[in-house]
Amino acid sequence: MNPLKAIMQQAVSGMQLESRRITVAAENISNADTPGYQKKMLLIEPQLSASSQFSAMKEMLDETPGQRDYNPSHPMADQDGYVTMSNVSLVMEMADLREANRTYEANLNAFQQARSMYSSLLDILRR
Repeated sequence: MNPLKAIMQQAVSGMQLESRRITVAAENISNADTPGYQKKMLLIEPQLSASSQFSAMKEMLDETPGQRDYNPSHPMADQDGYVTMSNVSLVMEMADLREANRTYEANLNAFQQARSMYSSLLDILRR
């Protein structure tokens, strides 16, 4: 297999993964104040093959219970008057979002470098 093509495929695979991580983090952040919302987590299973792409990205729910607040007038309150809030930590989600964004940019730079090298190789071969 062409090594430059393999580098570009790996970078695209990484960008797809990081794009999904950004989406999951954004969904968690947007629902941080929703009572009863459970944090989504992305489970990644690598595929051991020549292309080394990620074969599966599954979303799972974090089963950690959220904080319980006493508010008997809330429509989602249980019989004891407690409302279970979401289990999303905004600090952790913002850190994950920032990491995913920077990793996406690193994969994009790797793709652009490989494309530039491929273009330079084609220019040399044309001479």
